[in-house]
Amino acid sequence: MNWMDLLRMSSSNLRRRKLRTFLTVLGVVIGTASIVVMISLGLGLQQAMYQEIEQYGGLTTINVMGANGEGDMMYSAMGDSDKESEEYVDDDCISMLSKLEHVTSAEPVYSMSVMLVKGAYEGYMQLMAMTPEALKARNIELSQGTLPRKNSGQLELVYGNMTLVNFQEKGTGNSYWDTGELPNIDLAKDSLFLILDQDNYFASQEQSPMDAGAIGEEGGVAGESRKPVKKHVVRSCGLVAGGVDDYNANCYYIFCDLDTLKQVLKKEFAGRVIPGQPQTESGKPMKEFCYSYAQLKVDDKDHVAEVSNMIREMGYNVETNAEMMDSVNRQMGIIQAVLGGIGAVSLFVAAIGIANTMMMSIYERTKEIGVMKVLGCSLGNIRGMFLMEAAFIGIFGGIIGNILSFLMSAAINALTANSDMIQTGGANISYIPIWLMLASIGFAMLVGIVAGYFPAKRAMKLSPLEAIRNG
Repeated sequence: MNWMDLLRMSSSNLRRRKLRTFLTVLGVVIGTASIVVMISLGLGLQQAMYQEIEQYGGLTTINVMGANGEGDMMYSAMGDSDKESEEYVDDDCISMLSKLEHVTSAEPVYSMSVMLVKGAYEGYMQLMAMTPEALKARNIELSQGTLPRKNSGQLELVYGNMTLVNFQEKGTGNSYWDTGELPNIDLAKDSLFLILDQDNYFASQEQSPMDAGAIGEEGGVAGESRKPVKKHVVRSCGLVAGGVDDYNANCYYIFCDLDTLKQVLKKEFAGRVIPGQPQTESGKPMKEFCYSYAQLKVDDKDHVAEVSNMIREMGYNVETNAEMMDSVNRQMGIIQAVLGGIGAVSLFVAAIGIANTMMMSIYERTKEIGVMKVLGCSLGNIRGMFLMEAAFIGIFGGIIGNILSFLMSAAINALTANSDMIQTGGANISYIPIWLMLASIGFAMLVGIVAGYFPAKRAMKLSPLEAIRNG
């Protein structure tokens, strides 16, 4: 008996018992769909993380910070109180890092907290000052406008698409999250006040002119009164793509040109310590401008670990997207294993159903098996026939289960697309790659074969005469 004969007999036996076959296949369908959908949720989260990391520069990016881990310089605790430590990120550090082997570029980044004021609204924002090269490497998708120009003479800002939700009403403190209404501000057209010296701003809000005079009379320090708050008039040069509910890696930040911001800060804080800048033990500002961190690009992701170790030996702190991705992959692996295990329970139940179906088939076809043995059919052919039937059940259930899982995945993505509770940066929360589809079909077929093995083995052991007599 050749394989075509076995194939024909197996398919014929399944068609003869349509209801039983349908119910058995249905169990495999549910089990396969459960596994695929569960694993697809983990893969969707992983894919969203990959996309977010790409927005931060990809797997070849290294962020180098000062020895205190925040990009600030640490002052010397011994000797001259004005002496500077060397473990900080300044222009000399950037130049040194750019010359390291495998490093293709080294760009400074400065981050500081600022305030934006417009009419009755004020908002606390995080300003990211970067070079044009670093801004391009960040892969910022703009809905309109351009990136800030270098040394333009005035601050040009790129607003994140969720900037408006950070504004709140003066006095009440109500924001978008409280009222559900956005402030009446057009970031693309309106001019706003940018406040860099927040300490001075808050002090001016709390201190009245009479208080200032009293201080001068009692303490004789009227000459030390705070300088008027500098409000910089700024306009937008671009907007990050997306709505106020569309989360992405750039949605909350405001971006500007680094050199332009440095000029503004040095002018406004002349003789004083710039916010976020290190200082000596005596409270004096350092001579060199220090950056929050340096953003390095490496020629290949295989060299990231080597370069990172080299920089750590120099006394700097290092963060890499590759290390973060490895950690994420380990976490996602655990999540996928748990989710896949939950789905596998359904497929295990389906395997019991296949085994039960095949055992019932053997009891009903005892005489047929006996006749086949009497006619000289080999034990291998009998085993192959039953295993083929079980494999068919697994394959059919796997294929239909994948179709069902695609429909379920599309429904999940549609329901969570505009959800405020789940933010994946535009990526689908459920993602089914081709390999998962093929693997699930193969696994369903394997489950069917394993479930049908013992019934097939029992069929091989039947005595031909007993089978014919009792059939």
